[in-house]
Amino acid sequence: MKIIQPIRLALPVCLALLGACTSQPASVEIQEDQQPECPLELYRGQTLTINLPSNPTTGFRWVLVKAAPGVLTSLGPEVYTTPEDAGMVGGAGRSTWRFRAYQAGQDALLMQYQRPWEQAVAPAKTFACEISVD
Repeated sequence: MKIIQPIRLALPVCLALLGACTSQPASVEIQEDQQPECPLELYRGQTLTINLPSNPTTGFRWVLVKAAPGVLTSLGPEVYTTPEDAGMVGGAGRSTWRFRAYQAGQDALLMQYQRPWEQAVAPAKTFACEISVD
């Protein structure tokens, strides 16, 4: 009977260690050149950060057409940053969005790089990604 005690104790410890090995990163980051990695598979609670090259001084902006509302929730507005050493008016920078996967399911994320006032003109770039949340 005393031999069974350590085995009962070892099983929960082994299961906990196994669970730690399969844990997912808390955050996933994707950039424009990583679009071929889509569709993305996320887990509930994971943060998705999207970084795209942007230059709003030209009139072009990334427009969030569809934010995968069935599976993602926004963690704030777009954040535009320029390189610290640029110091140039009109220099290009990066637009960043952050989302949290809040519920299981599938939905699409769609962003278009365009001049918002040019309605009849095709976007200069498109970022599209299917999102799957487990």
